[in-house]
Amino acid sequence: MRDRPEFANTVADRVWRAFWKDDGHPLELLTGLVQQNLEAGPIPTSFVAHDGERFLGTVSVIVNDEELRPQYTPWIAALWVDPEDRQQGIGAALVDRAAKFAFTTGAQRVYLLTRERRRAYYEGLGWAVLEADAPELGLHILTRDRGEGHS
Repeated sequence: MRDRPEFANTVADRVWRAFWKDDGHPLELLTGLVQQNLEAGPIPTSFVAHDGERFLGTVSVIVNDEELRPQYTPWIAALWVDPEDRQQGIGAALVDRAAKFAFTTGAQRVYLLTRERRRAYYEGLGWAVLEADAPELGLHILTRDRGEGHS
């Protein structure tokens, strides 16, 4: 996203609608967090899939996605592909790109938090369950180690 900052507001909107809106968090909060991706330093970093000026999807690398597990870092988070662009491998490519980027920062393992309905998707991309039903029933912490996964 640092190469295409014009997508920052779109990323904030999509991620807010998908993951934050129903919990009552204001869009402005997420917009501020997304802006942090434009600052110096490797993490946080967001990746954007696009076709020219058309936004297709996004994923982020963040320090932590589960406050009860501060020892786990970094995390792949907020994967979103616009509905009309799904089933084309965009999500898999975004997750793979984010994981590879996280490994370039020196991480040997990356983490991901997912709901039950998406667990098989990530396992199919080479992710392994570290903690099932954690931090709560229906949520799972998955991992991918350097050199493993979908490529």
